Amino acid sequence: MGRSRITNTTGDVESSLFSFNRRRFFSLLAALGAGSLPTGAAETAKQGMIVRSVRPLDLEMPLDGFSTWITPIERFFVRSHHYIPKVELQEWRLDIQGEVQKQVSLTMADLEKLPQIEVVAVLECAGNGRGLYEPSMPGLQWEYGAVGNARWRGVRLADVLKLAGLKDSAREVVFDGADVPVGKMPDFQRALPLNRALHRDTLLALSMNGRPLPLEHGYPLRLVVPGWAGDCWTKWVRRINVLPQEFEGFFMKSAYRHPRNAVMPGSSVDAASMEPVTSLRVKSIIASPREGSVLGPGAARIRGVAWSGKDPVRSVEVSTDAGRTWKAARFGKEQGSYAWRLWEMEWTPPGPGYYTLMARATDSAGDTQPFVQEWNPSGYLYNAVHTIGVSVAREKDRQEPAPAVSGRGDFPPEFRRACLSCHEDDVIVQQRLTRAQWDREVDKMIRWGAPVKPETKNSIVEFLAERYGARPRKR
Repeated sequence: MGRSRITNTTGDVESSLFSFNRRRFFSLLAALGAGSLPTGAAETAKQGMIVRSVRPLDLEMPLDGFSTWITPIERFFVRSHHYIPKVELQEWRLDIQGEVQKQVSLTMADLEKLPQIEVVAVLECAGNGRGLYEPSMPGLQWEYGAVGNARWRGVRLADVLKLAGLKDSAREVVFDGADVPVGKMPDFQRALPLNRALHRDTLLALSMNGRPLPLEHGYPLRLVVPGWAGDCWTKWVRRINVLPQEFEGFFMKSAYRHPRNAVMPGSSVDAASMEPVTSLRVKSIIASPREGSVLGPGAARIRGVAWSGKDPVRSVEVSTDAGRTWKAARFGKEQGSYAWRLWEMEWTPPGPGYYTLMARATDSAGDTQPFVQEWNPSGYLYNAVHTIGVSVAREKDRQEPAPAVSGRGDFPPEFRRACLSCHEDDVIVQQRLTRAQWDREVDKMIRWGAPVKPETKNSIVEFLAERYGARPRKR
């Protein structure tokens, strides 16, 4: 059976936590060397995305990306647990093994012969909104834009599995991508229960928005599980393993799990008391006006998007008085079972002053967004009512708030050696962790291969706690 040839995307560069402009982009290319950064990732990085991490590549869409029904590829968020691989298509194969009648190895040409279907679906990272939780927890501090709505085209997973023939003993389907773990991190493998794997809308996608999958979005093949969180949408799929029991891998049994019941904020929860993250929750976002905007007198238009998981969005309501009263928003004409919906509402402020705007969505099953988010230790599935503040001036004086800038500082040599060998400082400066949380994070990094000497661990933890310790989130 053929095997992909993998090349890791690496480099020792400084990144910006926020807007990634052209000047910094070309500086990055120079530091990496020609050919080190995948073309697709480079194109995405040029578009002013919020950079959560350069190594591995993690990009968040700004709020202005919520203005269209289909999210352009260059504005679509990127989530990478490991470095982005390069896959040579002529050597690539999709291998299917395990509880099947026969093992098969498929080429791209084999997949293209199968019936092709298309679905418009929201892809949202399970951790979207992690940066909004209080108290904070470690991880990429996504706020609103780790989500996008795209047109996915490919083959039904059920049709592919049919080629191998499932045994009666089949229970779960495990997906393995071409990405290579960083250091001693576990391999990113995720599983679907058989009924979800065989669902008619579960795809192996070959294209996105009418174009071949970009490399950073899973070229040449990615799993698409409409209505479920992005942790299930495995990228760069090269191997499918059908199991007779539940998969015991790290990213199923330890990571991407959510408490079954509400827990005390800041507490730790045993993995056995949690269940895998699956369906998305109903959610809406105010795309415009922006937080802190100054509006002129007269009519204004409030716009946004809303989406859900297993049940389509039924309605969106908007409040302009901090939740005292609500008015139904009007949907755009575009819709789909798994797509987000554009909405808008005309608003004439009663006069100058400060106004708190809120938007809440309700799905067809009657589930509505909460005003306060129940905390969980990994910051998954955030869907609290989106709230922003705007001012109305006496004279027309529209303006948008300037993006925040996160400062950097000089880092001790032992910190650079230990913490910046696998990733950049962008992953670190966005955190708001207590000393105990930093101690656990450093221990985890040591287990995953960080070169931390025993005599320097405490000084690194103290530095991190002092520089990037617990603090309130700025609204």
